[in-house]
Amino acid sequence: MSSIGCKSGEGRTPRAPLLPHQLKEALTILMGREVLSENEVDDLVHFVLNFFGYEDYLLDNLLEQRERDVFYMLEEMGVLKALREETNIYRGKGWRIHYWVLNRDFIDAVLNRDVAVEDEPFLPELLYRRLDEEVWERRGPHRVAE
Repeated sequence: MSSIGCKSGEGRTPRAPLLPHQLKEALTILMGREVLSENEVDDLVHFVLNFFGYEDYLLDNLLEQRERDVFYMLEEMGVLKALREETNIYRGKGWRIHYWVLNRDFIDAVLNRDVAVEDEPFLPELLYRRLDEEVWERRGPHRVAE
């Protein structure tokens, strides 16, 4: 996480809000059509945009753990960024405010096809499907007797 002035909006150029069809297209490109159905992508788009509304950033403390887990997944894909702002409060104690920010530059690059996207998206569950059967055979001193 890095530090930005999200609360004040310093240094940010106003942009038009991210539209549902834009996020849907970006997620479909990044995840591929095999991973999620169209209805599941629609649900994910509405889930994300219901938190962000017309803004590009969101306070992390508004999220529950399950929601935060989805945001971490989207961060790994590049769609979101996790940022924090630090400030000193009474008696010099530090206070950290964590934010989630829509990575609009990345989303725009995906939509403009300026980002190389693999033919098959990287998701952990797909990784296991790619492994050869021999990888699953036990080897070494702890091998189970056959």
